[in-house]
Amino acid sequence: MKVLLIRHAIAEDYTIFSLSGQADDLRPLTTKGKTKMRKGIRGLQQLITQIQYVVSSPLRRAVQTADLVAQSYPDAHREVLPALAPRGSTTVILEYLQGHSNTTHTIALIGHEPHLGELTTWLLSGHIGTWCPLKKGGAGLLEFSGEVAASQADLQWLLTPKQLRLLS
Repeated sequence: MKVLLIRHAIAEDYTIFSLSGQADDLRPLTTKGKTKMRKGIRGLQQLITQIQYVVSSPLRRAVQTADLVAQSYPDAHREVLPALAPRGSTTVILEYLQGHSNTTHTIALIGHEPHLGELTTWLLSGHIGTWCPLKKGGAGLLEFSGEVAASQADLQWLLTPKQLRLLS
């Protein structure tokens, strides 16, 4: 099984958006963020031809990013996993992945930093830390060749958004 970790694209500035009085959960992507993400996804398609599941945090900016990914991978099942929200449970995410462990599927998880970096580090090393942070619109691919557990993933690649766009 392969796990593609994607940080949401560029969203509206937190400070400016907070003046609207709306909850941060509703903060959307910017037009520039959507444009850059679409180009990054074209680069991603050079590396990954199929994604079976596109799973996102419930926060608007992650949902919007996941929608962009799903448009480019129309056969993928689209889901929202609350544990992908900031401070969500890495154990719940692992349990979700374990539910797909007997497959050769590629599962895209779309979320936020530092949560995704911590999840990546934990899946690679078994330790909590942010040794593998992702930039907005960046992505990393992990592969489990056997047991789906902390410290059992192998890092295939970790790319910045600019590197993904250059692949397009």
